[in-house]
Amino acid sequence: MAGFNGFGGANMQNLIKQAQKMQEQMQQDREELENTTFYANAGGGMVEVEMNGKRELTSIKIKPEVIDPDDAEMLEDLITAAINDANRQIDEKIAEITPSLPGGMF
Repeated sequence: MAGFNGFGGANMQNLIKQAQKMQEQMQQDREELENTTFYANAGGGMVEVEMNGKRELTSIKIKPEVIDPDDAEMLEDLITAAINDANRQIDEKIAEITPSLPGGMF
C-alpha cells in the first residue's frame, strides 16, 4: 500500500490545498473587515456614529440641538439606533464576504 494512493492521493492533496487557500482567504477577509469603517446615523443625522469591523465604536457626534436635558431618553434612543444600524451594516458585510461558510466559522 503506497501512501494515499488507495484513497486518491492527488485528490487528498488538492483538498488540502483548497482548505489552505480557503483559510488564507478567510484571514484576508477578516483583516479587511476589521479595517473597514462603518458609518451610521439616526434622527436625520442628529446622531452619527463610526464603528470599525471589530465592532468598536470609534466616534460619536451629537448635534447640539438634540441635547435636551428634559428629554434624555430621546438622545439615548438615537444613539442606540445609530449603533444598531452600524452593527447591522457589519453583519451585512460579514454575510457578503462569507456567503458559503457555515455560521461561526468567520
